[in-house]
Amino acid sequence: MTTSSVSGSVTSVRVADWLNSYVVKKHPDKETFRKVWMTSDDPMAARAGWTLTAERVAKSPAGLGLPALLDRIESEMPNAAPVVQWTMNTCLAEIGIHFADQRERAIAIGETLGIYRDYPVSKGCTSPFAPIWINAMVSRQG
Repeated sequence: MTTSSVSGSVTSVRVADWLNSYVVKKHPDKETFRKVWMTSDDPMAARAGWTLTAERVAKSPAGLGLPALLDRIESEMPNAAPVVQWTMNTCLAEIGIHFADQRERAIAIGETLGIYRDYPVSKGCTSPFAPIWINAMVSRQG
């Protein structure tokens, strides 16, 4: 992979994330988009779907079926494209942070998968490794 293709990929992710954050999340049909994108084979669409799902987990989880989401994360995340893994991991963490009844399972999935276990983190920052992230956020809730 060339330097220009790597920087092009990073730029694509940034543009897609910006579009999702500032346009799609405000769109009245975002739930329809979320459902379609959650089943997409396109990594950028799947990334957007998981981002919207993580937002639903945190803000309006009714009807999501958290155990089924955890099942999907557990089975699909190990083989997902890296751009999708990141947002699946965010969803995993949001479930563990916001739902005490799902926390133990979310942490166990994170431990078993080990994704981002060795991710370098600056001093004072929280690791994206789901078990560390979940425990850190829960401890801040008091």
